[in-house]
Amino acid sequence: MDELNRLSTEEFKSAEKTKVVIILDNIRSMHNVGSVFRTSDAFAVEKIILCGITARPPHRDIEKSALGATASVVWEYEESTLEAVQKLKENGYQIISIEQTENSHTLEDFEFSYHQPYAIIFGNEVDGVQQEVINQSNYCIEIPQFGTKHSFNVSVTAGIVMWQVFISHLKTK
Repeated sequence: MDELNRLSTEEFKSAEKTKVVIILDNIRSMHNVGSVFRTSDAFAVEKIILCGITARPPHRDIEKSALGATASVVWEYEESTLEAVQKLKENGYQIISIEQTENSHTLEDFEFSYHQPYAIIFGNEVDGVQQEVINQSNYCIEIPQFGTKHSFNVSVTAGIVMWQVFISHLKTK
């Protein structure tokens, strides 16, 4: 592990972060929550906001997939996703719901700016992002798919989206 030159948890906490807040809107699976923590650590997101029924650390089922990322990634709990979104909007964040909607943008066509802070919302595994939250979003983004299913697993979606944000930031930095 030493050869990988990874930051310690303390070094990570003080390192520069990507200007992205991840919002988990009523995620049912603790394994999905843990996976999003782990991916958020990998891409150095600012923080995660866990909303509604989304499970919170500490919990062994979250840790199974987080592998310690709950200690490195800043997180908070907000009962209402809508209230979390409103607070972030007031602080200059562009709100992006990852959802298939009538006017959604495809992920590959969306231009993320390095200087713009974003709050990216991932919704419930069955119901998606709440409609009232979508209504408050600046954008909806969807990932093109070509198979028989209409969605990816939420933790896979989070990984794909965070990778695209990271790549966009490298290009516009």
